[in-house]
Amino acid sequence: MPVREPNPQILRAGGKRRPAPDRVPDLQARGTPKPLREELVAVLGPDKVLSRVSDLVRYASDASPYRFVPQVVVVAEDIDDVSAVLSYAHGKGREVVFRAAGTSLNGQAQGEDILVDVRRHWAGVEVLDDGARARIRPGTTVVRANAALAPYGRVLGPDPASAIACTIGGVVANNASGMTAGTTRNSYRTLASLTFVLPSGTVVDTADPDADVELARAEPRLCAGLLALKAEIEADRELTARIRAKYAIKNTNGYRLDAFLDGATPVEILRGLMVGSEGTFGFISETVFDTVPLGRRVSTALLFFPSLPAAAAAVPGFNEAGALAVELMDGNTLRASVSVPGVPADWAELPKETAALLVEFRAPDEATQEAYEVEAARVMEGLDLVAPVASVRNAFTRDPKTVAGYWKARKAFVTAVGGARPPGTTLITEDFAVPPALLAEACAELLDLQDRHGFDAAVAGHAAHGNLHFLLAFDAADPGDVERYATFMDEFCKLTVERFDGSLKAEHATGRNIAPFLELEWGPKATELMWRTKEVIDPDGVLAPRIVLDRDPQAHLRGLKTIPTVEPIADPCIECGFCEPTCPSRDLTTTPRQRIALRREMMRQADGAPVETRLLESYGYDAVDTCAGDSTCGLDCPVGIDTGALMKEFRHQRHSPREERIATLAARNFRTVEASARLALGAGERLGDGFMESVTGLARKVVRSGLVPEWLPEIPGPANRRLPRTHRPAAVAVYFPSCVNRIFGNPTGLDDLSLPEAVVALSARAGRPVWIPDDVAGTCCATIWHSKGYERGNEVMANRIVEAAWGWTAGGRLPLVVDASSCTLGIARDVVPWLTDDNRELHAELTVLDSVVWAADELLPRLDVRHRVAAAVVHPTCSMRHLGDEDSLLALAGACAEEVVVPSDAGCCAFAGDRGMLHPELTASATAREAAEVTARPFDAHLSANRMCEIGMDRATGRTYYSALLELERATRP
Repeated sequence: MPVREPNPQILRAGGKRRPAPDRVPDLQARGTPKPLREELVAVLGPDKVLSRVSDLVRYASDASPYRFVPQVVVVAEDIDDVSAVLSYAHGKGREVVFRAAGTSLNGQAQGEDILVDVRRHWAGVEVLDDGARARIRPGTTVVRANAALAPYGRVLGPDPASAIACTIGGVVANNASGMTAGTTRNSYRTLASLTFVLPSGTVVDTADPDADVELARAEPRLCAGLLALKAEIEADRELTARIRAKYAIKNTNGYRLDAFLDGATPVEILRGLMVGSEGTFGFISETVFDTVPLGRRVSTALLFFPSLPAAAAAVPGFNEAGALAVELMDGNTLRASVSVPGVPADWAELPKETAALLVEFRAPDEATQEAYEVEAARVMEGLDLVAPVASVRNAFTRDPKTVAGYWKARKAFVTAVGGARPPGTTLITEDFAVPPALLAEACAELLDLQDRHGFDAAVAGHAAHGNLHFLLAFDAADPGDVERYATFMDEFCKLTVERFDGSLKAEHATGRNIAPFLELEWGPKATELMWRTKEVIDPDGVLAPRIVLDRDPQAHLRGLKTIPTVEPIADPCIECGFCEPTCPSRDLTTTPRQRIALRREMMRQADGAPVETRLLESYGYDAVDTCAGDSTCGLDCPVGIDTGALMKEFRHQRHSPREERIATLAARNFRTVEASARLALGAGERLGDGFMESVTGLARKVVRSGLVPEWLPEIPGPANRRLPRTHRPAAVAVYFPSCVNRIFGNPTGLDDLSLPEAVVALSARAGRPVWIPDDVAGTCCATIWHSKGYERGNEVMANRIVEAAWGWTAGGRLPLVVDASSCTLGIARDVVPWLTDDNRELHAELTVLDSVVWAADELLPRLDVRHRVAAAVVHPTCSMRHLGDEDSLLALAGACAEEVVVPSDAGCCAFAGDRGMLHPELTASATAREAAEVTARPFDAHLSANRMCEIGMDRATGRTYYSALLELERATRP
């Protein structure tokens, strides 16, 4: 094996290329300027300052069409850090932008100076008053907050489509609303209180009874200025009426001037102004929301119409019938959403003119639900519905899976349609609102405008509230295309304001692309009041300049990002960030979005440029080595981009021919490898952890750490080399003990049956005996080679296991039961691309079941539970997410324990076979939040379904994790 690291140049993106106009300049190759870096390190410490050029590039993009490279990135841990950064910026005349999830669509999460990450250390939910309120930290995703509220039958009012990724701080800062919030359930209306840090560093808690007194003492000029503006606005009846009229429909363009009308004191005014201020007035460090009823009884329909105006015309009827949500989707949106798993494939054949309404009623009880359905039926009688393809039903349903599929297609609007755009084009997402009664007319005008400017756009929106979204794709590297976009925007903004008196931003906030049109919508008087408000609160202009207010009429054309083509699997990425919350390395190195953004920057550079060289030097560890390869990013990406698969391909590219030959040799001789691994574990057990840690530690210094695993105290002793005796004639299934369960024994202190013994005993006890083939030794699911990118070794083992399984199962007549979820996934799916044509046919005849599914479906109904523990905590594995087997694991846990807990922050443990031993820091980072939940209270059992994940969770929590089937065997033992 080579002792050196792989040559970084192996991963160079493409060959000769022309430098892009928006490339990072050569002068930034060394990252943050030394004086700035050293000064911030002195203020905050070295761990909170990210200064490499790779750090700056990965934070330079968000979900918007803009890209601005910061000078430095600060990872703030608490309010003291935020105050310190603000104090430093004031003293040095610098600018600060706060960034959380980076899902904003208008460049709000980008800055050109100091960018402060307020996601990593800012998550947390506290449910108050039996769910009536919730205290939520700004780095918490909407999905995470709602998960905490769900047991109480409550939910947050704002429900943006990006809820899986967007965080509460951004939701409040942009007054994001979503499908059902409208103008009554958004942040402005449901926020009970908030705590924020002003640009001066003053901290304000609006729930504090003494807040106004303390603010007046600390900020007398600010208080006087706010009250003077309030008096001026209230004295102007015409302006007051105009402000009230503007917020009768959804509107997030500019500052909330109605805060001056709704608030009586400076603190109350600030509480309103902070909502929708886009980080330009201060940092929101904590929120308290009044929640709304969840409405568990749901009736939903997806109704198809011959045209967009026809669909829009049907909206008022459903509004009057009491629908909570009426969502509009045009033909382009519907067709593009076929990339979303579960969406009918025949939607791809829908006529371009087709449109659909997703209509939903939510009720607290059966009687109310039935009444809504009667009203819905009455509305439908007068509609001209169409069924252009076979899957269209045009009927209301209560089926949760069908409803979830409809919403998944709708919520994927930006990413699914954006992912289908031509490669190399930039995506613009526009968002506007008109009075709902004018929606049909606005749709017709919008379609005409798009057609005249040559945009094959997609339209969707919250039709119940007159709120439409549409997408435009163009080449930001082509001046002619940029000019086409600019001309379109001029006409669109004039049309929205002058024809419909609408809002140029209904829920995505002003951002960089509507700032130049603020005065067009609000007029000079109100716009000037916004400028004066900014001056009162942030007189030095420290926070987020040019994001809400910008006097440059061409500001929306500045900073448009080019999208160079990279690897085909990654080209559809629009950098939306939906992949980031599930990524195990998100708090350690990079996320899937950032891995792709770094590749794109390499392609913007000239071949061999200093920036490219520096990016390549860090990409190996930051992107490739610390990717767990779990591919859950592909599940959460609406267009299914599997960045894990791309990183595995890069691992393959980095292998030397010698490494590939050794890996193939290991596959061919895996029986010997398997036996050797058991001997090594036995030696480690005898010699002790300290000795083994010293030996592997020394080896990792001589040979690169990516090749030599670190010995961990949690590694168990060897498994018994003899598997339980079974008999083939009576067997109803073939049991394949995975190699990890043939190599690794039970956790220390769990000196009972091994997992293979438990599976055999349980199956016999239930009258469903299994058979273990005599020749399982030397076979494997091939995941070892697949995850590391050893292609030839992967081919060898993939074909071997399928041929063996076909023979064991009598040509697929018996199911194959596998006792590790990653191995189940490997045999069921991952081996397929590596099979010969003949073996692919054999594979198609196999039925591969995970052992938890076998136990839940076949054994549990036939067993008597005799002993239950009080409480069990469960760790669902990432492979179970891919297979959809989580419910089976929960069923087994529920049979064994009175209380079953799945941590709210449960996710991939990133142990990933041996990756947690190659890079222990990855598992430590990935499991930190889940481990904190687990160790906060005692449990009687810690259950999972994969031996290596269990070792990873042992290390993360200090608790002993083991298979749920071991616990089921105990629970049903006579």
